[in-house]
Amino acid sequence: MSAPTYDLGTLHGGLRLPGNKEQSTRNPIFEMPIPAQLVLPITQHVGDPAQPLVGIGERVLKGQLIARPDETLGAPIHASSSGTVVAIEPWPASRRFGDTAPCIVIDCDGKDEAIVPADKPADFTTLAPDDLMHRILDGGIVGLGGAVFPTAQKLMQARTCKIDHLLLNGVECEPYISCDDMLMRENAADVVSGAQILMHALQVNVCFIAVESDKPNALRALGEVLGAAKDSRIVLKQVPTIYPSGGEDQLVQLVTNREVPSGGLPTDVGCLVQNVGTAAAIHDWIIGNTPLISRVTTVTGDGVAKPVNVRARIGTTIGDIIETTGGYTDRAEMLIIGGPMTGKSVSTDRVPLVKATNCILVLSHTPSPGPEMPCIRCGDCAAVCPVQLLPQQLFWYACADDEVKLREFGLMDCIECGCCDLVCPSHIPLTADFRVAKSRIRELADEKARAARARLRFEARSQRLEREKDEREAELAMQKESAKAAGPSAIAEILKRKQKKSEDEK
Repeated sequence: MSAPTYDLGTLHGGLRLPGNKEQSTRNPIFEMPIPAQLVLPITQHVGDPAQPLVGIGERVLKGQLIARPDETLGAPIHASSSGTVVAIEPWPASRRFGDTAPCIVIDCDGKDEAIVPADKPADFTTLAPDDLMHRILDGGIVGLGGAVFPTAQKLMQARTCKIDHLLLNGVECEPYISCDDMLMRENAADVVSGAQILMHALQVNVCFIAVESDKPNALRALGEVLGAAKDSRIVLKQVPTIYPSGGEDQLVQLVTNREVPSGGLPTDVGCLVQNVGTAAAIHDWIIGNTPLISRVTTVTGDGVAKPVNVRARIGTTIGDIIETTGGYTDRAEMLIIGGPMTGKSVSTDRVPLVKATNCILVLSHTPSPGPEMPCIRCGDCAAVCPVQLLPQQLFWYACADDEVKLREFGLMDCIECGCCDLVCPSHIPLTADFRVAKSRIRELADEKARAARARLRFEARSQRLEREKDEREAELAMQKESAKAAGPSAIAEILKRKQKKSEDEK
């Protein structure tokens, strides 16, 4: 067994929160049966929506490509089981404001018939890094930690930088969420295999798998696999259980003692971070030829009868998942997609499970911190901010809509973790205020960009009109010179032609 080493860095601020994970980790991962219907949003990733490749009435097979993005940034969508496409229409989606999203709806036939792969999986070590990254792109792999950035594009961007460290993020610091913990316990070999594939794609020789100290079973499983693999390039790191140590920038600082610059990316300091679930999905695709059509997600909270982690097909509705795993309790009042700190509350369980769904949380009550009161400038929010911002100052500038000061005090570096909300004695919803302020700044930036483009178009048009005027004047001057040289008869002929042209236009 490979023993884990401890982190080298320290995390500023953060909170030690109740885990509430024991309920969902008592039993093995539950394999969800094929649902009667799948609802597959065409936008399950950062970037442009995928465009449907199938029509209503068409039969599809498991693993078949059914939607593909037109632009560079995006990820394809595959059918999660065999069946018939019955609709392509808007459907409730797990977004912040509960709006709908275009979806491909498939009535499953229960056969789960898979498409025959065109090629047999090749030994990834024989593939060139660029070919391997394009292969990963074809599998529809995205970041399963929540950001859902297309993995292939993230790898391609990293290849343009000087990357020397790959970090696999197994840190589930948010309460209730335990899907990565169970994945590492039961599929540790897939995670390690995915790490080796990623290292080959990036051409790096150092990989850290970071796991929190409150996950002894996951640490033990990964340690046994690494001990058997005898791959000295991969090191298991145990980090302290502090929220939000699972953030990319925070994890880089904890594990490598490198600080990501303001407004920068981990690649700026030689690191690339991927979720352990993403690594396992890459293994499934590159080794097993199975695209990203399912994922492990946590179903928990005191509003469900049997908290558990499930492996469900992408597109299965939340209602079907909860009903199959035991149903709601009489106390169920609030449905959240994600964790209690960063999740999104939804009003219906008709929303489908998507690639980003790491937790389905059902609570018996709506948390109410109390009435909002004036800020007392206590500084508690600054003490817990993991990005070392001054939330109390940002709050005042957000109220004043002062874009300049908000940028100066680093609002765009806020990771919206919610630590400041929890410790604020005045119960000010700081994270919500910052989210609105960031949206406003982006809107202003878009307005300025549109104004700049309009100014450029106006200047280009003015220059073109001025150039055409100069050309006409030059041409007229040349005609006059030619006429003078030709004599009075030529001038009379030119005037006659102009008069005729004017009469024809009338």
